Amino acid sequence: MSTPQPDREARFRALYADAYPDVLAFAQRRGHPSHAEDVVAEAFLVVWRRFDEAPKRSGDARAWIFGIARHCLLNARRGQGRQDALAVRIASAPPAGDEPGEPSGELIDLAAAWKKLGPKDQEALALAVFEDLTSAQAARVLGVSAASYRIRLMRARRALRAHLTPTSFAAAPMMEAQP
Repeated sequence: MSTPQPDREARFRALYADAYPDVLAFAQRRGHPSHAEDVVAEAFLVVWRRFDEAPKRSGDARAWIFGIARHCLLNARRGQGRQDALAVRIASAPPAGDEPGEPSGELIDLAAAWKKLGPKDQEALALAVFEDLTSAQAARVLGVSAASYRIRLMRARRALRAHLTPTSFAAAPMMEAQP
């Protein structure tokens, strides 16, 4: 990997300083204000990677960055849509309890517990349970080692258990990852 050219870095810094407030306002108007800074950070990361493609004129470069920020906003919305769809799948799942020893729908409010989990915990559990991926496969999806994924999954299970009621925890089956 080569070191960035000082001139390129200086031009990027100047563009960033000039455009950041406008791009932040753009993102705040179009998305949730609490996510705007993350979207702008992602947009400027793309700008840095594609900086050689940036228009030379300041106004054109600003518009180009707005386009990148718009795509980042759309990606964030799609990601939130996937999270919401997964929560709906969980909430609409038929309650367990038909078999002896299975927890009943009254004991476990899985949908409520799921909503209390962070996105990383939801993703780790979803890859194991809904997508039926092995630890190695799920690790590839997340871009981490299999050992890191197994630790993440263990923590996600622990967090889910903590959000379930004490009586349902005793009756709830363990969600095991596949090797």
